[in-house]
Amino acid sequence: MGNLNLITIIIIAANVIISYKGFEDYAFFEKYKFNVGAIKRGEQFRIFTSGFLHVNPQHLLFNMITLYFFAWLVIARVGETKFIIIYLISLIAGSLLSLVFNKDNYHYSAVGASGAVMGVIYSAIMFDPWMEINFIIPGWVFGIGYLLYSIYGMKKQIGNIGHDAHFGGAVGGYITTLIIAPWLLKTDLTMVLVLAIPIVVLFIMQKLGKI
Repeated sequence: MGNLNLITIIIIAANVIISYKGFEDYAFFEKYKFNVGAIKRGEQFRIFTSGFLHVNPQHLLFNMITLYFFAWLVIARVGETKFIIIYLISLIAGSLLSLVFNKDNYHYSAVGASGAVMGVIYSAIMFDPWMEINFIIPGWVFGIGYLLYSIYGMKKQIGNIGHDAHFGGAVGGYITTLIIAPWLLKTDLTMVLVLAIPIVVLFIMQKLGKI
């Protein structure tokens, strides 16, 4: 599992170069990270640029290794151009959901490609729901379980983790994949509906004021 396609190399290289610039240049990091107050003041570019910054090399390495293991499957199914679309929309969707859930916390900040990577993971699971993750867990079980955990994390504010960005990225990957590959609604409608369960759960909880 895993194959270094040219576009994957380019995305990883962009993340490495920009992240290392941020590691060494505090002003650069502060200027381009996700920050609610700055975005509300008109710096919407942070919604995008924050997805190429990371807190430290370990954070960067984890995201890029994860991307490596899942990107090839999406590229194999839809091609490089549509993969880029899924990646970027997932990145933006992750930031936007973070903005929605933290709109009143002007000091809230975040960085990382996790939203984009989660979108790619969810897209890969849609194309191959029975893929084995960690050699044991079926992809669809992992996808649903992780998003339900993300909802729990958002509600309980667990750890220094952007659960909302992860969830938003997955939603972006889910919707964009269906737009790009509508045949999934015919070939695997049941799994498409099953993978939508956490999204429906979050929507209901938000409407009920439970999160």
